[in-house]
Amino acid sequence: MDERQALASFSALSQEHRLRIVRHLVTAGPQGVAAGALATAMGVPSSNVSFHLKELAHAGLVGSRREGRSIIYSADYSALSGLIQFLMKDCCGGHPEVCTPAITTLAACCIPEETTTHA
Repeated sequence: MDERQALASFSALSQEHRLRIVRHLVTAGPQGVAAGALATAMGVPSSNVSFHLKELAHAGLVGSRREGRSIIYSADYSALSGLIQFLMKDCCGGHPEVCTPAITTLAACCIPEETTTHA
């Protein structure tokens, strides 16, 4: 990700509803969320959600696919990872302890839930 792309991403995320939408889509996972369900979850009219989704898609942070009559939106994890990488690329400047808290936090959120087997 270059600086221009990062600025577009930050610009898209700098609005309250758009940030909430991206966070909701990240939580939803790769299967995504239908536009109508997203509007309900955000508590805003469908037309407003459509506007915000268009801005997020333009910034490359969300993608969409059609399933029947619904449009399903999902977070673009590659773009979001690129944005995090852009921010963290030069963070430690030779001092890894500077980045350790951020790296630890990111690693902890990605630990898969343990599955238990029942005999």
